[in-house]
Amino acid sequence: MSTSAPSDLRQIFRHVSLPSPPVPAIAPYDFSKHIHLRRRHLLAALTLSFNSIIAPFTTSLPVAEPVAAARGLFQMPPFRLSNRYFMVRSGESQFESMGVINTNPVAKTSVDSGLSERGKKQAVRAAFDLKEMGACDKSCWIWPAITQRAYQTAEVIASINGISRSFIVPEYSFLDARGLGAYEGKNLESMSEVYALDKISPNSKPPPVDDGTPNESVSDVFVRVTQLMSILETQYSGDTVVIVSPDSDNLTVLQAGLTGLDLRRHRDLSFAPGEVRFVDTSSIPTYKQPASAVYKCFNPPNCN
Repeated sequence: MSTSAPSDLRQIFRHVSLPSPPVPAIAPYDFSKHIHLRRRHLLAALTLSFNSIIAPFTTSLPVAEPVAAARGLFQMPPFRLSNRYFMVRSGESQFESMGVINTNPVAKTSVDSGLSERGKKQAVRAAFDLKEMGACDKSCWIWPAITQRAYQTAEVIASINGISRSFIVPEYSFLDARGLGAYEGKNLESMSEVYALDKISPNSKPPPVDDGTPNESVSDVFVRVTQLMSILETQYSGDTVVIVSPDSDNLTVLQAGLTGLDLRRHRDLSFAPGEVRFVDTSSIPTYKQPASAVYKCFNPPNCN
């Protein structure tokens, strides 16, 4: 016997047997009672008929997962992570070797944004660090920014760890180096002024500039890296992902968010060029704890 449902409600009506309403004994009489009764019988009959039709199709359906536990609704700090993560800062760039700040995304694919000679050695060291940590023993996905130095570092990591280039997934915007606005082109030492503002508020922005360089606050970076993690946690499950960033700030803000550290203290988690770190959400690495205290933040970027 076929269990397919009727194509429309008119077929359902053909199978419904409706009782005839009783004839009023005397007049005048309140016919609204019978109209109400007829409507009630009709609805009851339709419900029983429809339930008997759809029952075979619903009994085997899985129970919906609670919204709060559904994958893709990523929050910082996370309740859990579905994958293993390693964070890598790329090797030194040509601009960095000259001591110049360069964060304009227009130049991120230029040759000058590529690895310096020292940066190439740092990339090799990062690749061997990952190998020693067993990051890609059972394969891994490598997610670099498309900034030249980050992508070149990813290629070195893949080569030394025996990973096919098809496992390199370029990231086009969420891992861009933090835009520093009017500090673009200045000496790297002036970054201390940016970090002084960060300690006051995660919403503090560097001064704007009209050359197309973004002026991003810590909160702006936090939004980008949270979006990145949401994609990774939705796209993969039980995998290993190596995140390769062209700068330190993407990674320090990400680690602060994952571990619940006050975002104003993200600089305390600074990455050196070529540094590799395993993501441990259970604690902040002791060697990076600030001398005074560790300020937890359970609702970033709103930290009191």
